[in-house]
Amino acid sequence: MDKIIKIESVAQFNRERGQQILHPLIGVLDQSKSKPIHEARYMSDLYIVFLKDTKCHPMTYGRNQYDYDDSTLLFIAPGQIFGFEENGKPIQPTGWALAFHPDMIRGTSLGKSIKNYSFFSYESNEALHLSEREKGIALECFKKISFELEHGIDKHSKTLMLSTIELFLNYCERFYDRQFITREIVSKDTLTKFEKILDDYFNSGNALEEGLPTVGYCAAQLNLSPNYFGDLVKKETGKSAHEHIQNKVIELAKEKVLDTSKSISEVAYEVGFKYPQHFTRLFKQKVGQSPMEYRSLN
Repeated sequence: MDKIIKIESVAQFNRERGQQILHPLIGVLDQSKSKPIHEARYMSDLYIVFLKDTKCHPMTYGRNQYDYDDSTLLFIAPGQIFGFEENGKPIQPTGWALAFHPDMIRGTSLGKSIKNYSFFSYESNEALHLSEREKGIALECFKKISFELEHGIDKHSKTLMLSTIELFLNYCERFYDRQFITREIVSKDTLTKFEKILDDYFNSGNALEEGLPTVGYCAAQLNLSPNYFGDLVKKETGKSAHEHIQNKVIELAKEKVLDTSKSISEVAYEVGFKYPQHFTRLFKQKVGQSPMEYRSLN
């Protein structure tokens, strides 16, 4: 198994690339000025955003390998593993990198909202591909932070750098929305496959043995991360993936409830509930009647 190198600080991240350390908690690197690094796999204690502006060496992120296209953003959160297959070869970093330690944002509005930027947990094949105009906006944000670092730290520096990071991340949310829209055909195909995954799951009797299908299970069947899959479903339909699963369960349950040879508890177990009272509660919430009332009225 490849050795995993831990990135614990901005100083370490900059030093490995032969770049100056201007702040202990944040750095912006023009990677054309970086020295070559050796192929390795890393676990990061930092938030890192890579902007690749040329086609470059394929990077492994999680369990997948990603061959960067021009103008691609990849987001890495603390605890995630990324890097390259360990062949010992030196490679030249390209593009730009923004790295900041969680302590930089701790106790700030960005520290409270950072988890809302779900793309930090997207898999590499769900990276953000930028148009030229979007790339220009991303670079402008990186350069503003770089200016603050080179300007010298004063009482305004942290506020200005954090507000620029937040602005950058908000732009990235807009860019991801655009990516979802421009890939509408792919999105619709994913929804069709999602429906089939649920049909197959319930038809196979898995629900009785394994319980309700989860968003994570469905995402894994589609080779997507749960966050990206959830965002895709929500943007395409207006409902969360969890709501879709619940609605599927209730539609299936309506048919089964009408089979008077089965008790309500048996129906609950068949559609994946461990406790019949939880099934009854959801059924009444969605249908407006208890399962027994629905059976009697129909």
